[in-house]
Amino acid sequence: MNRQLKQMMEQAQKMQQGIARLQEDLAGARLEGSAGPVRATVTGSGELVGISIGREAFEAGDPEMLEDMVLAAVRAAVDRSRDFSSEKMRELGLPDTGGLL
Repeated sequence: MNRQLKQMMEQAQKMQQGIARLQEDLAGARLEGSAGPVRATVTGSGELVGISIGREAFEAGDPEMLEDMVLAAVRAAVDRSRDFSSEKMRELGLPDTGGLL
């Protein structure tokens, strides 16, 4: 095998290892977003893994407002997840995939 091809194969293997490590890091990370008494938790890969709603949200007696707070909390958590993912990609010198990993 010529030297250039060997170097390319080694670089590809390193990139695969970096991506595997990145996927593990993203799956293990927990990021939160909140809106009032509502907190949403997602993984670094954007999977919703938790919702916490404070008692005061129910006492208001306004289901539409509660729905809006849940949506806002989830969106904030997902935004943090995307930012986290992008930062991890940059650390590895990889192009941002828009949350595909």
